[in-house]
Amino acid sequence: MNTVRLVRSRTLAEHVGYAYAASVPNPARVVWTAGACPLDESGATVAVGDHAGQAHQVMRNLRTALRDAGAELSDVVKTTVYVASSRQEDLVAVWDVVREHMGGHDAPSTLLGVSVLGYDHQLVEVEAVAVVAEG
Repeated sequence: MNTVRLVRSRTLAEHVGYAYAASVPNPARVVWTAGACPLDESGATVAVGDHAGQAHQVMRNLRTALRDAGAELSDVVKTTVYVASSRQEDLVAVWDVVREHMGGHDAPSTLLGVSVLGYDHQLVEVEAVAVVAEG
C-alpha cells in the first residue's frame, strides 16, 4: 500500500511536472538517501559527457539504494536533482529522465544547476526522501 499522498495546488500553476507537496500519515518510517551518483559497480563514472546517460545510471542506483532500505521510487516524498551545468536544456534533459523513472509518481522535487559535483566527470546526482508505512 502506498502511503504517500501527493498534494496538488488549486492556486499555483497547474502545468508543472511534479506535485507541490506530499504528505504521509503516521505511523511511517522515513528513508533518506545519499545523493545517487552515475557510478557503475566498480565505482567508475559512466556516460562521461552525457547528462541523460548519467541520469539513467543515477536513477538505477537510486532505485537500488531505496530497495536496500525497504522502499521503492513510489515511496519517495521529495527529490533534489543536481545537474552540473548552467544550460537549461541540460537540466531539462536530466529532468526528463528522472520523470521517466518516476513514472506517474510525480513527487515534489527541486532541480538545480550547479558548477561541479564530487566525482570525476560527474554531471548528475539525485537525492531522495522516502516514507514507508509501518505496521
